[in-house]
Amino acid sequence: MSLAEFITQYGALAVFVGAGAEGETAAFLGGIFAHRHLMPYWQAAVAASLGSFFADQFFFLAGRYASRLRFVQNFTASGMMQRVTRLLETHPTGFILSFRFIYGIRIISPVAIGLSSVSALRFLALNLVAAGIWGTVITAVGFLLGNVVEAVFGRLHLHVHLLIALAAVALLIAATAILTKKYLARPSRGA
Repeated sequence: MSLAEFITQYGALAVFVGAGAEGETAAFLGGIFAHRHLMPYWQAAVAASLGSFFADQFFFLAGRYASRLRFVQNFTASGMMQRVTRLLETHPTGFILSFRFIYGIRIISPVAIGLSSVSALRFLALNLVAAGIWGTVITAVGFLLGNVVEAVFGRLHLHVHLLIALAAVALLIAATAILTKKYLARPSRGA
């Protein structure tokens, strides 16, 4: 089975699992797969959105109902939890709609929301909207970058195209991580 056949057969599942486990890279690659006509764009976007949605629901429920588990306690003991909680308390709706776009706080955020007073129904509704937007946007970025790579370099072999896409996403994640770390490391105005 070739790489293209493998992606055609299992790409949506891989994007779903990857978006839940890792996030941006899987959704981004889903856009590249769609650009290469290995799967329909809508399928890649839906798989990314649902993967993110279900992972965030899991972590929310872990924070809400399983706070005694070691991995939840590890999150609550981190210094990042205080900053995430402060952002959540200051702008709850905006935070829930945007946390998945902020690299470095994707997993800890739904745990913090689960530990907060935000109702499960409110989180469910906002998470559904935010996951849909996130999956559509990140997959679209991958699709558009696929167009750019093809316009600049021509039609490449699939593995070369994927390597260029992975390098681009690695640079983007590194830059976002640095900016996020600088932002979250700033002392708060009230401190």
